[in-house]
Amino acid sequence: MARGTIRYWAAAKEAAGVPEEPFDAETLGDLLAGISRNPAVERVLRRCSFLVDGAPVGTRDPATIDLPEGGVVEVLPPFAGG
Repeated sequence: MARGTIRYWAAAKEAAGVPEEPFDAETLGDLLAGISRNPAVERVLRRCSFLVDGAPVGTRDPATIDLPEGGVVEVLPPFAGG
């Protein structure tokens, strides 16, 4: 089980009610299943992209993404800008 930090941005931060929190999870899939228990967060997660230690997850299955000890997961909702 890896321990790290999950950081929420924009709408994800609003839904979670905190900018970041610690996690204990083996894979990104495990982590997302745990935080999806909050219905507001679950709705936002469907639209988010994720970075694990700065690397984009893309379209890979979250269950196949192992989380490193001390890692940082960024939850990025869609946003406009440029």
